[in-house]
Amino acid sequence: MVGAGIYVLTGTVARDLAGPGIILSFMLAGITSMLAAVCYAEFGARVPKAGSAYVYTYVSVGEFWAFVIGWNIILEHMIGAASVARAWSGYVDSLCGGAISNFTIATVGELHEDLLGKYPDFLAFFVCLGYALLLGMGVKGSAFINSFLTLANLMVMAIVIVVGFYYGRLDNWINEGGGFLPYGISGVVAGAATCFYAYVGFDSIATSGEEAKDPAYSIPLATILSMSVVALGYILVSAALTLMIPYWTINPNAALPEAFSMLGLHWLKYTVTFGALCGMTTTLFGSLFSLPRCIYAMAEDGLIFKFLGKVNRTTQVPVINLAISGFFSAIIALLFDLEKLVEFMSIGTLLAYTIVSASVIILRYRPAITGLGSRDASHLTLTPEAVTPQSVSTLDFELGAGGTLKTGWQYNWMNCVLGRFEPGVCASLAVFIYICMCAGLCFHLHAVYQVDQRTSWWSLFTTTMFVFCMCACLFVIEAHEQNMEGLRFKVPLVPFVPGLSIFFNIELMANLNVLTWLRFIIWMALGLHNKAASKRWKTDQKSARYGMTVTSRGPCRTIPDNSDTNVKPRRTKRTNKWNGDYPTHDESSSSSEDESTPDRKKVTESEETVTSENKHENI
Repeated sequence: MVGAGIYVLTGTVARDLAGPGIILSFMLAGITSMLAAVCYAEFGARVPKAGSAYVYTYVSVGEFWAFVIGWNIILEHMIGAASVARAWSGYVDSLCGGAISNFTIATVGELHEDLLGKYPDFLAFFVCLGYALLLGMGVKGSAFINSFLTLANLMVMAIVIVVGFYYGRLDNWINEGGGFLPYGISGVVAGAATCFYAYVGFDSIATSGEEAKDPAYSIPLATILSMSVVALGYILVSAALTLMIPYWTINPNAALPEAFSMLGLHWLKYTVTFGALCGMTTTLFGSLFSLPRCIYAMAEDGLIFKFLGKVNRTTQVPVINLAISGFFSAIIALLFDLEKLVEFMSIGTLLAYTIVSASVIILRYRPAITGLGSRDASHLTLTPEAVTPQSVSTLDFELGAGGTLKTGWQYNWMNCVLGRFEPGVCASLAVFIYICMCAGLCFHLHAVYQVDQRTSWWSLFTTTMFVFCMCACLFVIEAHEQNMEGLRFKVPLVPFVPGLSIFFNIELMANLNVLTWLRFIIWMALGLHNKAASKRWKTDQKSARYGMTVTSRGPCRTIPDNSDTNVKPRRTKRTNKWNGDYPTHDESSSSSEDESTPDRKKVTESEETVTSENKHENI
């Protein structure tokens, strides 16, 4: 979590969004991230393996929402890598006295378009490609080098805090440029929506329950302590920056070095630039390393094109996947400046963690299958002849109490309305309504504040109705029994803590720029189109594969349309290795279910029909 966030976000947020109020922005973003981290910990505890939000959502909730989260994680890593490369270029340009940017503008010219940057940043473009090339060759940063870069980053942050407070002037907070909150409360919230990106990385703590001895104690403690330390560092650095110089004079591309240069401390400028490059190097490697892993997992599951999951035998890296993702990250870094990228960084992550928080409530109130047995086990064999309707009826499935309405006089009056729902359905419906009410309330408050800051009777009435509906949804959810079977870590005060996390996430998203939402909608539309195209491509491949006869000798013949066959495509088992290299696998050209003909010189008529005796599913 301590990486490029402090160097990428501080200058832009302080100058354009929050001013000195960036301190409150980091605090609000930290609280929101901590709530999401707690929900993430329980979400990961339901799957007894290490993984990511995509894996947990795929296993627990379903394919569609897993695709939404995975597609947004891809966006997060691509924008993160591009923004870090752009900031890396800005710090090097600052070290050279602006020679690189001046030469680029004089040679190529400027980009006269509001949606793009001021000039094409070729240095950021080649930085992205260079790091992607190193990863494609199988180069991995050693633990020693990574520790050295992290230590240098922390030392530079300590120097910035000490020197910044020594040369700070309190007038920069009080008497100049509109005071401490020049952009108001809305600027603080908008800044928090962007600063949320700085805390991305807590999921590595929340998903480590498999290795922890006492996850119910160690995971929340490690999450709270680490995020508190990181938030304190961000707050102190941003306070030192806004105390040293007025917020409107901050250079967003290289905030800290230029601040010391304005004070005449040129030796500190080079020291801070060195530490910033160390921190951004580790972050850029991390983003470009994590990006193809998510794409690989989605390709293996068939949510995007399958060729993106091919792994190189020599380097154990999906080279095609890495080349495409690295190239697009480099194109983004080339065309968009840091301000545009910073606005676009957090929206996908906020949506993903909103889904995670909602999934915690849904799974907590979903009934568990507590019993699976048979009164006559002799009937349970793997042959189709032994499985009869009588033997199937002997199976006993017992559902747990999760999702059922609580007993008691305070809940009896709800039984006539909510008692008709299946267990878990009412809670899921209430979660959906709660999310809609949160979105309505947040966008309503944002629109009212932008149009007219005075409180009117209709806005007060609308706000009251939204709040009443939200409280009613939480009360309906709380009136049902919870399913806490097998959980190594439990979110306290469910559904109120996940509900608060959902509200904070949506509130931060509502304060993002309209163009950010437009870019996000285009990105999601592109992802859904790719998902549909990959599904059609996979269906065509299966149709072509299973439309042929199953023989190991002789020419292939098409099975007639009126043939009585039960041949079904075989699903490949998902294998995601998150703690090691990418697994290599050979494409098998023949099915294990194919049987060769006893007569190799001719194809008999019995081989043209695949019977149900040698094609059946295991029970």
